[in-house]
Amino acid sequence: MDALGRRVLVTAFDGWNDAGEAASAAVSLLREQGSYEPVFSVDPELYFDYQYTRPHMVADGEGHRTLRWPDATLYRPTHARRGTELWLLTGAEPARAWQGFAAEFVDVALREDITGIVALGSMMSDVPHTRPISIFAGSENERIRTLLNLERSTYEGPVGILSVLSTVADAAGIPSASLWASVPHYVAGHTPSPKATLALLDRLEDITGADLPRGDLATEAVAWEASIDAAAADDEEMTEYIRQLERTRDTWDSPEASGDAIAQEFERYLRRGGDGPSKPGRDDPPRR
Repeated sequence: MDALGRRVLVTAFDGWNDAGEAASAAVSLLREQGSYEPVFSVDPELYFDYQYTRPHMVADGEGHRTLRWPDATLYRPTHARRGTELWLLTGAEPARAWQGFAAEFVDVALREDITGIVALGSMMSDVPHTRPISIFAGSENERIRTLLNLERSTYEGPVGILSVLSTVADAAGIPSASLWASVPHYVAGHTPSPKATLALLDRLEDITGADLPRGDLATEAVAWEASIDAAAADDEEMTEYIRQLERTRDTWDSPEASGDAIAQEFERYLRRGGDGPSKPGRDDPPRR
């Protein structure tokens, strides 16, 4: 479990990389159930388009209203611990100057002796909500792939900030891996997906060896699945569509299925520009 070292930075961003809010929710849970302090935040004026990622007006317990600007912040644990130490990087995906954005955080990672990076993402996919969430686990680093039994993507096409950060980190000598959850496209744009968040944390624990909290995710995942079952029960077209997805997934999971099935779905997702396939009644998210 030491392939990525003992000081691992876990990254997730709102937006294109975060179908069903599964990846950002995973990092939020780690931060909320741990003890962290900020190390570095970027200047939002340099990287965010406020017409796309708008600041929010928030009120505190005394009713004082303040502006909260979009940001991206790196956090470190406040208490040393045995085994793998997880640092966190989260925020909104930047709208501009991605090379500068990535360079700033990689410089901080080098300064703080970060030994490895794991990028968390979630994608809208043609998968049923009733089956276990598929996780694509990959790395461009041959040693990391060998030690952790990860795959190497053959994808060519548009990418998000996670890929840019990982590429810059690898070039600077910090090995990286990525975990992508496949979220059913027919619900990914409407509700958070705790089942996908739980799957990401399970896989993150596998490759880092860190003991991770899960909070109430197991209960929330069951409730999430039941709510979709109830909604689909009133829609014959949706029920049949889900059955088709189940048959396809069961074929993938059969002993005769190719081991590249998840990787191929990941590449199909990226070629769509992050959007799931169109279906009547579904509102597609804006492209980035």
